[in-house]
Amino acid sequence: MLKKFSAAILGFLLLFILFFRNGIILDSIGIHLENPFSKKVLIPADYSRADRNQNGIVDPMDVVMAARKEVEQRTTYNSAYYAGGYPPDEEGVCTDVIWRGFNGASITIKDLIDKDIAKNTDLYQRVNGKPDPNIDFRRVPNQNVYFSRYAKSLTTKLIPGDTNNLQQWQPGDIVVFLTPKFDHVAIISDKRTKDGIPYVIHNSTPFAAEVKLSSFQTPITAHYRWNF
Repeated sequence: MLKKFSAAILGFLLLFILFFRNGIILDSIGIHLENPFSKKVLIPADYSRADRNQNGIVDPMDVVMAARKEVEQRTTYNSAYYAGGYPPDEEGVCTDVIWRGFNGASITIKDLIDKDIAKNTDLYQRVNGKPDPNIDFRRVPNQNVYFSRYAKSLTTKLIPGDTNNLQQWQPGDIVVFLTPKFDHVAIISDKRTKDGIPYVIHNSTPFAAEVKLSSFQTPITAHYRWNF
């Protein structure tokens, strides 16, 4: 009887891991499973071919590859305040994925946000009228305001099976989630599921990971594309 009960519990746990939020647990540890019965969908690449730093890699892919280093080293999620602003390489939060990703394309997000906050403090409610370069660029609401001003705003709808919709989600894009209880930001990966759903690179407890965008149950607040 005990063995049957234990087997049932084990079976439940396996099903939970497999299907909870579209496989986010397995994705988070680097195991990306595909539905063998899903139809293969080809989503055309539609991102900038600019190469700002002339390294032979287009800028959106520079962003993705730099962000993916957070996943490869499993950057530990740790929310803290740092003198100088930048956390140690081995730790960070979701916003650190963004500026580190853009560093890969030789774009220093901290300097850009700090400059805009200094000139337009009132637009950044999270600053509370008192700019602090040690932390401002690492807050989701501040990144959202900055990108809403200087990047292209795109669809916030993700429609599985709709090729036209899925094509609007391209590598290097930024996706923002803002609610009273949940602030989060991530970078769209160049990886997709067989049926075209994009993955995102993000950092949430316990470490940075690459997961399906469809794993997030929180409504998407904004979707941006930088003008490389």
